[in-house]
Amino acid sequence: MLKGIFVLLDGLGDLPNRSLNEKTPLEDAQIPNLDFFASRGEMGYMYSVKPGFVPESDEAIISIFGNDLISSTRGQLETKGTDIKIVRGDLALRVNFATIDSKGNILDRRAGRTLTTTEAELLGDALNQKITLPIKFVFQPTNQHRAVLVFRGGLSDNISGNDTAYIEGKKKPIEKKSFCKSLDTDDENANYTLEMVNSFLKQAEVILREHPVNLERIKKGLMPANFLLVRGAGIEPPKLKQYKKWTGFVYMPLEIGFAKSSGMNLCTFEYPPLQDLDAYKNLHDGLEKACKYAIKCIEKNKKTADYIYIHIKETDQPGHDNKPFEKKQMIEYIDKTLFNFLRKFAPPNKLKILVTADHSTPCKLKDHTADPVPVLFYDGTRGNIPRKEHFCEKEARKGSLKRILGKDLLKVVGFVK
Repeated sequence: MLKGIFVLLDGLGDLPNRSLNEKTPLEDAQIPNLDFFASRGEMGYMYSVKPGFVPESDEAIISIFGNDLISSTRGQLETKGTDIKIVRGDLALRVNFATIDSKGNILDRRAGRTLTTTEAELLGDALNQKITLPIKFVFQPTNQHRAVLVFRGGLSDNISGNDTAYIEGKKKPIEKKSFCKSLDTDDENANYTLEMVNSFLKQAEVILREHPVNLERIKKGLMPANFLLVRGAGIEPPKLKQYKKWTGFVYMPLEIGFAKSSGMNLCTFEYPPLQDLDAYKNLHDGLEKACKYAIKCIEKNKKTADYIYIHIKETDQPGHDNKPFEKKQMIEYIDKTLFNFLRKFAPPNKLKILVTADHSTPCKLKDHTADPVPVLFYDGTRGNIPRKEHFCEKEARKGSLKRILGKDLLKVVGFVK
């Protein structure tokens, strides 16, 4: 019988924004259903990893579910979230299609967010067919600018990526294209692996630069997907705490890989492909489907799962793109759909509801930051005296839950012992 629902809104945390009269998108949003739970629950604020640490999404999720950061890598998790079969010793990497200019300056880590599903697949096919290496590899686009890359057999993960946006919890600006480096120059296997990976990246750069997809994008005034950024090298299968009585509603490769590695029952749907230049129409279509299928997932699993983990991805992108109104609009949509359902569903079932984010993505900074995220916990198993509350960063800072570290969150609210 269902005991609790954990809703994680990706990148929800934000900072006061001039466009919203110095409010955050969450603070300015009209969210009567979340406020219903806030007025009858408790709030606090969380550092998903630790104070001062700028987390990537995988680091935040890993930590919130009580794991050490060394227990997995981004590459292994994202690959596990695809249909690529990997075994110990296969080197897995997360990849971004990026844009560089003729001098090697990195103009955009995500190729302008306009790379369609068809374009990504055509570019991926070319890389798989034309790159020649003495070892086997698989390159697979996943969603928009995202992809995974796997090199087969007996390799080392003792190499750096060439996507250095985040290093050890600190934001690092990328200015010029670069290639991977060995983390131990005395390690022959690491040096061999490095040779293979960098050979792939250099061949890919030539193929991508001359590919008809990118030549056509340039004609249209779009950013070409002419360089690859890789990170999160891993050869070891993730070793994560198991949540076998949980159902995970997830739909991006990283989160699917995490749920699978954590032993959760998987609940997902096929994300709408990006078919034209309107990335935000695609996002809103995806959000609509996500909220719809999240509700179906709850109904389907309410008698079999102890807890349901729901990860909503779309709220992160407006932060990266400095679109506070879009972020506010998405929050309001989630409130009137998913949380409206939960408001009707929860009280009769004496349900516990936990709402938070993996990290902050402030619109005005356009990236992840070390700022804490708000936490809302509603316990329907006990009597709640209503009071006037609004779920937002500022009010959460004053809440009775106070400061929480990610590794302690599920224990604090009683979702795990």
